[in-house]
Amino acid sequence: MEQTATLETMVPEGRKGFEGFGLREELLEAIEAKGFTEPMPVQEAVLGREDLDVDLIVRARTGSGKTLAFLLPLMNDPDLDPSRPGVLIISPTRELALQISREAAWLSRRIECACATLVGGMDMAAQVRELRHGAAFIIGTPGRVLDHVRRGTLKMDHIRTVVLDEGDHMLDMGFREELESILEAAPARERTWLFSATMPPAVRALSRRYLTDPEMISLVEEGAQHEDIVHRVYTTPKGRRVEGLVNALLWENSSKGLVFCHTRAETIEVADRLARERFSSCCLHGDMSQRERNHALAMFASGRVSHLVATDVAARGLDIPDVEHVFQFGLPSDAETFVHRSGRTGRAGNEGQDILVLTLAEAHKLKGLLRDTKISLSWSPVPDAQSIRTMQRARYEELVLGDSLGGDDGTREWAVSLLEKADPVDLVAAFLDLAAKDIRSGYSLKDDFAREREQAAHRSPRAVPARRERKPLGRKRGTLVRLPVRDAADWNAGKVLRTVCSALDVESREIAEIVLKKDGVMVELLPAALEKYRRDPDRLSGPALSRIAASGRRRAWSDRDRAGSRTA
Repeated sequence: MEQTATLETMVPEGRKGFEGFGLREELLEAIEAKGFTEPMPVQEAVLGREDLDVDLIVRARTGSGKTLAFLLPLMNDPDLDPSRPGVLIISPTRELALQISREAAWLSRRIECACATLVGGMDMAAQVRELRHGAAFIIGTPGRVLDHVRRGTLKMDHIRTVVLDEGDHMLDMGFREELESILEAAPARERTWLFSATMPPAVRALSRRYLTDPEMISLVEEGAQHEDIVHRVYTTPKGRRVEGLVNALLWENSSKGLVFCHTRAETIEVADRLARERFSSCCLHGDMSQRERNHALAMFASGRVSHLVATDVAARGLDIPDVEHVFQFGLPSDAETFVHRSGRTGRAGNEGQDILVLTLAEAHKLKGLLRDTKISLSWSPVPDAQSIRTMQRARYEELVLGDSLGGDDGTREWAVSLLEKADPVDLVAAFLDLAAKDIRSGYSLKDDFAREREQAAHRSPRAVPARRERKPLGRKRGTLVRLPVRDAADWNAGKVLRTVCSALDVESREIAEIVLKKDGVMVELLPAALEKYRRDPDRLSGPALSRIAASGRRRAWSDRDRAGSRTA
């Protein structure tokens, strides 16, 4: 039975800084060298517990500081044997696992505690050497960790602690079978710590099966407003969605923004359009190779491109610092997707901006989607070209009249000579005309809005039937589709789910049911998946499925692809 604790009951009154948690001196020195002075709430919540030799469920958002929340107490454990694997940390994506490894590296620099990183896209032989040299901490993705377990290169006999990071993401990405196999392969496991922002049924089922009387630490209030994120909805005419996005980007003036789209085709289309509009951008989707993906992420993280256009699945688990804006291009599929998207910004105490660019119909649906939450949003038409032009002029004036006013001696001499040749007003006007060529003002959408309102006014009201037929209660029904696989015996439910989701670029919730028979495989597709299948049936053709299954190109579900990488 889960026991819930609050922050107030776990952190003694008056405790300040990291010094009050009984951490060893080497860890305190590493923290001080990194410039950290005060623990974040999730770190206080975990470190403040008197008994850590229990199973834990910690509800905390990505970017809340939870990596140190589990690394610090585990590295502070006096019973940790540095010569052999004792702690296994599993993360859903290669990027998150590497990030945890980097945190562990600087934290453990002053203590004899080696870490091995087991993720796809890295040399297997090098990972085996790391394991043979001795590592107390094993950090990896489910697929690659399970590969090492099955090969016998990772000995699980002495693993006492298992940490499941981003548990909801791992299960949403189809990792259930791998996680169960790993947990069952750890006979000495004494405690399991599950970190998850949300607690969907799949996460609760996993915790009931593998955690014993877990104690819950929750720093997430259901449906609550993230205090560091401001949400704004901009409505745009139905036929001018991309133009509406361009106007929103110009108005917000973001130097680092993440743009969410629904499909890989949409990410490519939007990224190309933004490039033509002179925004530096690149895209991220499930069909990219690991090399292409790493390049896109590096470009965005370093600031060489200002906007990353990504699908929901491809962006799962990304933890890129200093993202100022999230732009949701189109209606999120559900409230959970809305939260995951917006949660890419507003991290580590920084304010973030979540911008939704929606048609009027989508905006109406969003109100219903968030009806049961406490999230507050502002609503307005997307800024028009005239408003953007006025705002751009104000920014330009602020720049010119700011600290740079006056120029150096050479520039001032040039200015004096020009003033002798022409009228001052004419000169300034000429310079402004030159500068205006580089100022983008977006698109005028007022006429399109007026046209939509006029069409809505003239649209005949729907006839209301005297009596509506009551639909049968029950789960959502989809459409059964037979998969043209050669040998049905080679397929299990997990393999089918991963392959179909990758082929259609949808999340697992869009697959209602999988039917395995001796003579074939059937999948029940819900509307979103069915629409993509009908638009391009070749996605589920025999050659396409065989290619995806054989190569392991499973986007977010397989870190065995591209030399063993499980990434989106």
